[in-house]
Amino acid sequence: MTGINRKAAAVLAVGVIGAGALLSGCAGASMASSGVVTVQNAEDHVITVTSREQVKVEPDMAEIVYSVYSQASDAQTCQTQNGTDLSGVLELLKAQGVAETSIQTSNYGMSPIYDWDSGKDITGYEMTTQITVSDIPIDQAGQLISDSVDAGINSIESVSYFCSSYDTAYQEALKKAVDAAKVKAQALAEAGGFTVGSVVKITEYSNNQEVRYNGYVSGAAGANRAEEAMDMGVMPGQVDVEADISVDFSIK
Repeated sequence: MTGINRKAAAVLAVGVIGAGALLSGCAGASMASSGVVTVQNAEDHVITVTSREQVKVEPDMAEIVYSVYSQASDAQTCQTQNGTDLSGVLELLKAQGVAETSIQTSNYGMSPIYDWDSGKDITGYEMTTQITVSDIPIDQAGQLISDSVDAGINSIESVSYFCSSYDTAYQEALKKAVDAAKVKAQALAEAGGFTVGSVVKITEYSNNQEVRYNGYVSGAAGANRAEEAMDMGVMPGQVDVEADISVDFSIK
């Protein structure tokens, strides 16, 4: 054997030894008689169940959406009147201890009023400025609404109730959902003649829910609605904190 052939044979021998050492450390791998490496894996047996559970909590915070509506014969007067009423409401909110970061001008606009019977003549102007006030303690919401009406608010859009302990309640709902999923999986497995093993995978589904309860909704402006709001009792009741999951269990 020449020097070159001896060197090639040595490299080949090292390569075969290395391959053998590699295969010896791989579970489920074997060398066939033809020299082809095959890997044999048993397919996992999995059962998938979905679960949705709720936890009821009492809300402790409120969000109020209301607006100032003004109407006048000319645009300037309409805007001035709306701004005056709006300033009165903002001063009231600050005097009641509402932080500026909790007050948002969420929408506003002015438009002409047309007399369509006379051929689209402009007879005046109307302007609406919408205010969203958040982070209001639930026991102060009713009085704040009444005081805001006195200050110039003449349209109540909605009152929404929130729970500041949402995270804790949601975690509880998740645990309940997992427990319920185990019960489902056990029943299905027994019906199919299997035994439930360990959890393989848990998927949490987000439904983009807002934890709130709309206790009062009004899209109409005017004195009648404002007077109703003054006598309105704020009763938030309870809200549902919901968890929706999917769980994969191994079965054998």
